[in-house]
Amino acid sequence: MSIEISGIAGEKKQTLTNTTFVPEDEGEFSLRPQTLREYIGQEKAKGNLKIFIEAAKKRGEPLDHVLLHGPPGLGKTTLAQIIANEMGVNIRKTSGPAIEKPRDLAALLTNLNENDILFVDEIHRLNRSVEEILYPAMEDGEIDIILGQGPSANSIRLELKKFTLIGATTRSGQISAPLRDRFGVQLKLELYTPEDLQKIVQRSAELLQIGIEPGGAAEIARRSRGTPRIANRMLKRVRDFAEVIADGVITREVADDALTRLDIDHMGLDNIDRRLLRSIIQQYGGGPVGLDTLAATVNEETVTIEDVYEPYLLQQGFITRTPRGRCATKQAYLHLGLPYLQNGGTGEQLSLEP
Repeated sequence: MSIEISGIAGEKKQTLTNTTFVPEDEGEFSLRPQTLREYIGQEKAKGNLKIFIEAAKKRGEPLDHVLLHGPPGLGKTTLAQIIANEMGVNIRKTSGPAIEKPRDLAALLTNLNENDILFVDEIHRLNRSVEEILYPAMEDGEIDIILGQGPSANSIRLELKKFTLIGATTRSGQISAPLRDRFGVQLKLELYTPEDLQKIVQRSAELLQIGIEPGGAAEIARRSRGTPRIANRMLKRVRDFAEVIADGVITREVADDALTRLDIDHMGLDNIDRRLLRSIIQQYGGGPVGLDTLAATVNEETVTIEDVYEPYLLQQGFITRTPRGRCATKQAYLHLGLPYLQNGGTGEQLSLEP
């Protein structure tokens, strides 16, 4: 496929990638690990990645193209930065929606140095015409460009410097098969265990100079929905409570009181999670109920429910997905304190108001 980039090579560079450090980034980036040794959790993915990086460095080659997929907040962007640090190369960051036209992608690719990394977040949202440009770039290191306009226009094939594309997505199923198959390394990030999250909370507390006891770190980790981003956010909010109503040290009691005030229960469920479960149980008899209907009932976007809330509820066994819709499980009834009955062995769940 040919694209026209004459006169626009650097036109949108600043809108597509941003390497400028701003003060509000300081707190977040200070918590990000910089090496695989510092990276906590995801042992399987981390172990495989370490081998791939060492092999590429021994051969003096760029790392094969990498696809990172999993729920939001698990560290895909952080892992991309770590890969660049371990490989000793530069990384340019952008996102799928920011690359609007083929020429935008061409501008990015032609400005990469040897062995550089191009990180594309939410890569499943790439425009199809833009995606077509990636195929020869990823496989052959070449793109077709058009110089000039009208009858005098000439099409030439431009050779790119060797590079690594790292794509991150929360919805790997929406990536087209041709694009997915061109990633030589595909790593799925799983939700973290409470033990790993406790280590992350303790590490973040040390970096932020927050006094915290193991019990306090464990309490925050237990309610963090298996997600480091949520754990770090909770740590900062619990710190506020500890400084104002306690002696500045986060104990289990302080953490429990603070998170309870924030409407986060002992399983990590917040108000919206509980509204989802109550809607399924009390308004739709335990289900099944369609996703669109459920979204309209709780006044949330379907994509938000599917990507943010549903994965954790599924993992914890509070809901199930069937061809007819979502159903609440017995565990959901018990968690909300609602009576659970099965109707004559038919599998239809009935709830009674307590």
